[in-house]
Amino acid sequence: MISPFRRRAAVADRRARRRAIIMAAGRRHHPTGARTTPRHPRLRRIGRGLLVCVVAVIGMLIGVQLGGSTTQDIGPFRAQLSLEPSLTGATSVEIPPLGSLELDSHDGPAHLRIRLESLDEARTRAFAAKSGNLEQISHDAVDQLNLGVRRLAMQTAGCGILGAMILVALVFRGRRETAAAGLVVIGVLASTGAATLLTFRPAAIQEPTYRGLLVNAPAIIGDARRITDRYEEYRAQLQKLVLNVSKLYGTISSLPVYEPDTSATKVLHISDMHLNPAAWGVVRSVADQFDIDIIVDTGDINDWGTEPEASYVNVIGNLRVPYLYIRGNHDSAVTAAAVARQPNAMVLDDTIVTVKGLTFAGIGDPRFTPDKSTDPTNDEQYKQVVTSGDLLAAKIRASDKPVDVAMVHDPVAAQELAGVCPLVLAGHKHQRSVSRLDAKQPVAAPVVVPAASPSASGAASASAAPKTPKERTLLMVEGSTGGAGLRGLESTKPLPLALSILYFDQERHLSAYDDIQVGGTGLTEVSLQRHIVPPDTKVPATLEPSPASSTSSSAPAPSPSS
Repeated sequence: MISPFRRRAAVADRRARRRAIIMAAGRRHHPTGARTTPRHPRLRRIGRGLLVCVVAVIGMLIGVQLGGSTTQDIGPFRAQLSLEPSLTGATSVEIPPLGSLELDSHDGPAHLRIRLESLDEARTRAFAAKSGNLEQISHDAVDQLNLGVRRLAMQTAGCGILGAMILVALVFRGRRETAAAGLVVIGVLASTGAATLLTFRPAAIQEPTYRGLLVNAPAIIGDARRITDRYEEYRAQLQKLVLNVSKLYGTISSLPVYEPDTSATKVLHISDMHLNPAAWGVVRSVADQFDIDIIVDTGDINDWGTEPEASYVNVIGNLRVPYLYIRGNHDSAVTAAAVARQPNAMVLDDTIVTVKGLTFAGIGDPRFTPDKSTDPTNDEQYKQVVTSGDLLAAKIRASDKPVDVAMVHDPVAAQELAGVCPLVLAGHKHQRSVSRLDAKQPVAAPVVVPAASPSASGAASASAAPKTPKERTLLMVEGSTGGAGLRGLESTKPLPLALSILYFDQERHLSAYDDIQVGGTGLTEVSLQRHIVPPDTKVPATLEPSPASSTSSSAPAPSPSS
């Protein structure tokens, strides 16, 4: 017989064994038990190291994006240089608004971008003074580019290392991880530099890919392999061009100022800029020296109407006077939108506006033909232009306010405005001309008069006769303010830069105008001639110049002539 004491001890022992089994089972499955420690601590360290590398690379990319750019003077240009992450490498040289050159210069994860931002006037004058040693100037430009690239590489490396270490320190808060991040980035940058040097191809400069307007560069410049053969000719032409830059500055700054009437409203008429950057300097100089009130532009401010060309019109905002513009056949909707974004510009398209007391009406060219010249014998094109003139004439007739000046691009549209307004401004022809337009005569309805009443017959004849307008419309076609752009270089004698100043009296009548011409590329002559607008007569009027004055950089001004 088992004693009660032993029985209680056996029960307690069984309970203790069951409790131990349950606790052991719980430790095997509980997340905080002894089995929570990984079996392989090395895997944990490897995972943490990989995470540190990923964070370091992200920090490096952020640092490169924030600090991987610098500026450098390259010849007369102010250039921006930047390094960007890329899978293909290569180098791009951007020349806004003309486009860019793409060079397959190297492989690797770094892309070099060079952007020519602006032309410095002071350095241009200095280069003109050194025009006798252009070879040394070209060598200096190469040295400046090399200096800029080296400084860019060091700056980018420093920003990348700093960005990686800062980000890793913020994430892991450990000195060991931060130091490791710096070593990782140094290795990445060193391998990038090695890949660039090993794959560098100097011959790539002879085979560039042209973007934007520069797609026409091979036809203009010629094969790069032949440049060495024609270097002497290029150098002579460049020397002459650079030398004339300083003369042009001096000539424009000494333009004579005419002031026929202090109350006159002065309107500067420009047209067909065709992307010539030198033309803006002439426009700004004339606008400032003659105290111009309004600038009107009758179109073709661009060549192809592309997005890269849009930056060309940014100068408009610096002119500080109202700027009225209509599209030409080389201007796209992108071009018109870029002009409209300028704070002082207004784009007229079958619209009427009043500025400084003068009322203007304008309509853009209905054609968009940047890739081919307009054909005056093309019936479809002719009808489009005539229709645009009809639309503007109807707009003017419906207006409750008389229009002083109408603006069209092609003079073909001007005929429809004859007798509707006193003055029409146009461009397109790249040749200045002034003429009078006779209004279209209405066709009189036949009148049947009894033969026995000769007096009535005479009265009927008089009433059926068309009426001649009291004043005929004056058409002024401007030349090319941009010298026709690149097209101006195709002729034997470059086209001059042409613009006109129109003087309106207090009654809003055109009383006089000045014709200004600046010699085209390679020429420095500047001339100004005053014209007095005579009262309208019934015979076609060829406007004769009044006493005029002209200036030239190579000769004194001639005496006044008529």
